[in-house]
Amino acid sequence: MSEPAAEGGSEPRDFVKYTLLHLSPEWRRRSAHLRHRGSAQLERILDSPPAGAIVRTFSLVGTKADVEMLLWMISPDLEPIQHWHARLFGTEMGGYLETRYSYLGMARRSEYLGEHAHAGQEGGSSQRRPADLPYLFLYPFIKRRDWYGLPFTDRRRIMGEHFRIGHKYPKVLIHTAYSFGLDDMEFILSFEAESPAEFLDLVSDLRATEASRYTQLETPIFTALRVPPKRMIELAEGIP
Repeated sequence: MSEPAAEGGSEPRDFVKYTLLHLSPEWRRRSAHLRHRGSAQLERILDSPPAGAIVRTFSLVGTKADVEMLLWMISPDLEPIQHWHARLFGTEMGGYLETRYSYLGMARRSEYLGEHAHAGQEGGSSQRRPADLPYLFLYPFIKRRDWYGLPFTDRRRIMGEHFRIGHKYPKVLIHTAYSFGLDDMEFILSFEAESPAEFLDLVSDLRATEASRYTQLETPIFTALRVPPKRMIELAEGIP
């Protein structure tokens, strides 16, 4: 799990947005004709992100009590994120969608990496594109304030242990966004994996590290399955 990055540099500074939606049960009580019309309209927008932006859709049906849909959006600018979400909520089905959780951050390269940098893991422009693995684990968190009072050399040493454990799980890919001053959290991590067991074992191993002692808040955590927009909508509507 990465930490604040050094300022400047030429790497992309994309905005990263995670939107977690709840579909009102009232929608499922509508006629099949109205639901089909409304879901098709929403699907068209989900399939048409703004130019230069990336959108991935995930289902949380059966994995979280109060949300069914997860939208992961990456964009070089903030305005397209706002306009695209407005289009979603302006649809017929959008009137039945409630945003239960929302996380906004920016991508930067961690200042603690040094020789620990591995392609496809912490930091770097390679993070910009999702790997499109079957599972996504969304993990927002906040560090204790005394962490930032430690000398940089101590923080880098502590994070080195963290990174070494992470590299034992090369199939778990991390995407780090930083939210300082932008949103309520400090970090928004998402992990792509082939198997939930891999991520469970990784987090279990990290619990014993010195870095974990400086975590103040790390909930809620979301387990999501990658699905196309149409299937995400169907699952939320209760279509097996």
